[in-house]
Amino acid sequence: MANVERDQVKEYVYACIAAFQFLTRIPIPKEIPFDKKTLQRSVIFFPVVGVVLGVIVSAAAALLTYVAPPMIASVLTLLLWVFLTGGLHLDGLMDTADGVLSGRSRERMLDIMKDSRVGSYGILAAIFVLLLKFAGLYYLFEQYAEHQLGITWLLLAIGAACMWSRWWMVISISSWKPAREGGLGQLFNGIKLQYVSVATAISLFIYLMALMIYVIIIGGNLYYVWLSLLIPVCSAIVGWLIAKWLKRKLGGLTGDTYGAMNEIVEALNVMLVVIFIYSIL
Repeated sequence: MANVERDQVKEYVYACIAAFQFLTRIPIPKEIPFDKKTLQRSVIFFPVVGVVLGVIVSAAAALLTYVAPPMIASVLTLLLWVFLTGGLHLDGLMDTADGVLSGRSRERMLDIMKDSRVGSYGILAAIFVLLLKFAGLYYLFEQYAEHQLGITWLLLAIGAACMWSRWWMVISISSWKPAREGGLGQLFNGIKLQYVSVATAISLFIYLMALMIYVIIIGGNLYYVWLSLLIPVCSAIVGWLIAKWLKRKLGGLTGDTYGAMNEIVEALNVMLVVIFIYSIL
């Protein structure tokens, strides 16, 4: 019995490592089997990966408020944000844009998405999403520099964006079938409902704990907490609309589309925080 329990713990540790190695460039010098079972179990830890990324990027952003003007701080924060993922999700966004905006047949769209070359639609999509993130970060850095708001909102924008975007990846993986055989999406196909439930529970627990800390320790306004609860709701609504559109175009989802939705939901979360702040100030 003890050996069985140790093996189960080992499997989940491997799944956690797989999530970090797959979604980030954070160095974890441990070789693990990237088989279907491990990858499917790894989705439990996707939100945890988002939290770790959010903490690292948020910490860097907080430090930059002391040493750099808002524009430079925004660029450096965004650079670190992209660097930590190796541009994986941006690549998926560009491939998806090249394919689904080409106006070709479903089969041709999928072929275009497999092509390693980047077209004009992909470049434009990446520029647009990065500009949205930069504009949002710059606004938040600027308002902090002018003493119009505390650092909490900047950290919320980054942390919520990183976590809820990866939570949506779990939901989309479990809710829509792969668009083609043999692709990355096929490796995740058929994940257990319990994995999705645990990933969702982890996301909600971490987010609600952060909001409780904001209210109890920092003394934050409850009105702002209610506004913050709109972030996961809007993430789910926008993610669902994008996934339905992609499914209609492609007949399912692919690894590229998971990355594309991650980037879009991240940008959405940053923009939501900016809209909240702009409406309050």
